[in-house]
Amino acid sequence: MAIKGVQFFSDSEGKKTGVLIDLRRHRRIWEDLYDTIIAESRKSEPRVPWKEVKGRLVAKQRRRG
Repeated sequence: MAIKGVQFFSDSEGKKTGVLIDLRRHRRIWEDLYDTIIAESRKSEPRVPWKEVKGRLVAKQRRRG
């Protein structure tokens, strides 16, 4: 199945090893893929509870006036 603007690269055994995506044609798909890659790379980072984040944001707004 061929998809316009998407080209796959294969190794000598025929296994897909890479992909070339036309970003003009598939920008939204790339953005979703990139967001997923970033989230996956950060999944082992420590998490901060929402209440703590919200408290920091409120404090920062108060300092700005």
